[in-house]
Amino acid sequence: MKKITLCWLVIFMGIINSIQAQYVYDFKHTADIFYNARDYYSAAQYYNKALGTFKIKPEQVLPYTLADAAPPSGKLKDYQQVVARLAESYRLFNDYGNAETWYSQVVGFNNPAYPQARYWYAICLRANGKYDQALEQFNKFKQSYTAADEYSTRTPLEIASCEFALSEASRQPRFTIVKTAGNVNEGGANYAPVILNEGSLMFTSSRAENPPLPTNAKTAEDKKKQVKKGNPYVNDLYIATGNGNTFDFSQKLKIPTAKGFEQGVSAVTPDGNTLYLTRWTEKGGTKLAAIYISTHQNGTWSEPKILGDNVNVAGYNSMQPFVTADGKYLLFASNRPGGMGKNDLWYCIMNNGTPGGARNMGTAINTKDEEQAPFYDEEKNLLVFSTDGRVGLGGLDFFQSEGDFGTWSTPVNMGRPLNSPKDDIYYTALNNTHPFAAGFISSDRESICCLEVFGIKRISKIASGLILDCDTHQPLQGATVTLLDTVRQKTIQKITLDATGRYSFEVDPQRFYKILAEKENYFTKAIYFNTDTLAAIDSMDNPTLCLKHYEIEKPIVLNNIYYDFGKATLRPESRIVLDTVADMLKDNPKLTIEMSAHTDSVGSVKYNDKLSQARAQSCVDYLISKGISSNRLIAKGYGKSMPIAPNSLPNHKDNPEGRQLNRRTEFKVLRRQVAVSSDYNNTGQ
Repeated sequence: MKKITLCWLVIFMGIINSIQAQYVYDFKHTADIFYNARDYYSAAQYYNKALGTFKIKPEQVLPYTLADAAPPSGKLKDYQQVVARLAESYRLFNDYGNAETWYSQVVGFNNPAYPQARYWYAICLRANGKYDQALEQFNKFKQSYTAADEYSTRTPLEIASCEFALSEASRQPRFTIVKTAGNVNEGGANYAPVILNEGSLMFTSSRAENPPLPTNAKTAEDKKKQVKKGNPYVNDLYIATGNGNTFDFSQKLKIPTAKGFEQGVSAVTPDGNTLYLTRWTEKGGTKLAAIYISTHQNGTWSEPKILGDNVNVAGYNSMQPFVTADGKYLLFASNRPGGMGKNDLWYCIMNNGTPGGARNMGTAINTKDEEQAPFYDEEKNLLVFSTDGRVGLGGLDFFQSEGDFGTWSTPVNMGRPLNSPKDDIYYTALNNTHPFAAGFISSDRESICCLEVFGIKRISKIASGLILDCDTHQPLQGATVTLLDTVRQKTIQKITLDATGRYSFEVDPQRFYKILAEKENYFTKAIYFNTDTLAAIDSMDNPTLCLKHYEIEKPIVLNNIYYDFGKATLRPESRIVLDTVADMLKDNPKLTIEMSAHTDSVGSVKYNDKLSQARAQSCVDYLISKGISSNRLIAKGYGKSMPIAPNSLPNHKDNPEGRQLNRRTEFKVLRRQVAVSSDYNNTGQ
């Protein structure tokens, strides 16, 4: 009886073990099903469960070549496959924290079956802001990876981006950034903010109307569960009310929807009556997007209608519309034929509200990678967009470029904190009058899964000062003061002084500026400064400037210009005075002057004429050596023909003081050229 009982017990335990083995296999099998269906969140959960069923010794987890262990067995091979798939699942769900942990183990396998593991490990490190470690891994990958493919092509850009990010860490930020308060960032993804009017923010959200879980998720894990739940989370347009960076009472925009489509990422015309929006669906795992138009009539939005083939091309995506404030241009992103790579930026010239043929913004803007979400300020001729095809902090970064749809400057990364190690996209201005003073962006920097809305504000500094008349020492009312960016060679702002003579400019951190003060028949003066000097304070009061009045053909005596006796050689102390003349001429590029030299009455007329001409020429030669064009300089020696004081006293005795005054060097303005060049060149360059 005992033997029978024992026999049945053995059989029973075998059945149990068989069931457990089958259940263990189902974890991985189920995970694979979710993985192949691109449900990476669910796949990660089941791969984690599958890992708990393996019994692997620590030395087997390490690279077996280093641990002096035997080559992988079938079980270890399965284990490594699950770890690799788990790392991939977390990465593809944008959970870079967990992905980093598991990729570090895959890299440790040294298994040739996972040749790109180190690349993705570096990507995760970079996305987590660990730029120094990411740089090390990218360099190792570059040295060991032999295939010629997109990974080897992309790696140099990633290395350069890590180096850029490390250098950027020491730079003073130009903006503050704070997550938008209220209920805008509540549930799902929230992104692509647009200011409708004062107090109204429109944005796109994938929040559920009737969520299966509470919408006030406390953790990122809760939020992930909400987002991955499925059908309730469909992207649509919402409007919230508020002010500053706080918006509440989010409600769906009352606009017709289409079955099977999601919609959002919109733009509104300046009059508020026309809405351009993106609609998309998925077929066979491929996203298909197009731009639609809706009009506001009798208090309601019309059924959106798809734009024609000037904007949408069948079989390709067009999305993320933006309309300039003057209504002249429609900008958008598209992978339509004729582009540089993935999604490019395109634009259409509008004709009575109808888009003309789409034009690619060209290689100055577009790369072989992603360019998305254009914003353009026609007052400043400044384009802001997001790309992952240039050196940046990681993911999609904001770049800016100056241009007029004919030519574009080289895009410049907008730096921290506007950009982060993750995706930063969809810039919009809070106020069209000052488009880069404050606004909103979207970023997933604080989320595992989703974009969120953030308010941004430019960190502004103040540069101020006082302009006086050098002769009267009174404020110089009517003078013009111009602020110029010396790196971009661009005029930023120009003001005319009131009776106080004071000026004040808002300036950005980490910029090189020039302030130019000028008035008709006054010598222009300039000062240069770098706003890094404003790092510890909010403002800088520049030294008081005085402008010297002049009259055409009226001589101005230069004191302390000395020569050796009977010679034309300049003494060192004379060069200091002439340096001020050179600076004045550089600040006044339109002026032509005559350098004049005079002598006392000692000596013959011929001798003094020759000596004075040589002395005037010495001054001209020195000014030329300081970079002044010879075309603007004339040397003239007057000898003893134009005394300004008696050379002798009434009693016919010598007058040393008078002769000293007569041995003088002067300059006078002969003419002022009329400039026809750009504003920047007209102001001293």
